[in-house]
Amino acid sequence: MNNDNNVIVVNELVKRFKLGATIISAVDGVSFSLPKGQTVAIKGPSGCGKTTLLSLLGALDKPTSGSIIVDGIKISELHGGKEVQYRRQKVGFVFQSYYLILNLTAMENVMLPMDLLGIKRLDQKTKACQLLERVGISSKLHSRYPTRLSGGEQQRVAIARALANDPSVILADEPTGNLDSKTGNVIVNLLHSLSKEGRTLVIATHDAGIAAKSNIVIEMQDGKIANTSIQSDN
Repeated sequence: MNNDNNVIVVNELVKRFKLGATIISAVDGVSFSLPKGQTVAIKGPSGCGKTTLLSLLGALDKPTSGSIIVDGIKISELHGGKEVQYRRQKVGFVFQSYYLILNLTAMENVMLPMDLLGIKRLDQKTKACQLLERVGISSKLHSRYPTRLSGGEQQRVAIARALANDPSVILADEPTGNLDSKTGNVIVNLLHSLSKEGRTLVIATHDAGIAAKSNIVIEMQDGKIANTSIQSDN
């Protein structure tokens, strides 16, 4: 997987936490490269380090050592405004608990990332409407607040929000964890379709079904990569 087509390159990545007198290595010497336009599952049991790894890729946390390059940017060395700019423009986040802003409508939640970049209000509305329709949220739901949407609908809105600024990488942390199996399947198929548009999708999951549909599966155990498999037919 080492070639010029790689959008993510991770080298000897380490993240340690101090818990009392104990040092915990949540991510312990991890290295891998991921090509553009692929769906990648980071699989493993709770506590294996997959969520921490996603947080490092998204610059939500800083590594103890090692390097991360995403879309040509060495994010492990970013600080201040450049780090914020990276999070707003290069990556989109989808979380298990949706993290929609409750006092904003579905439309306003999707507009928010564009607003932070200073995009014109009319252009925000036009694009947000297109994205909501793209993920299967009909126009009659655009003005609803998150508490009046089902879990599946909230996750669709969260995916639309993640796409708002055309990121090259989508990071999804247990995106079906709060959904029933039928709704979860719909969300998984929707997420997988994003890689067909040339985006790289990285999903942290313990769901074997998600892994089975992915192009690349990285299995983690105790902060390390236990196995990597390529499933080119997906």
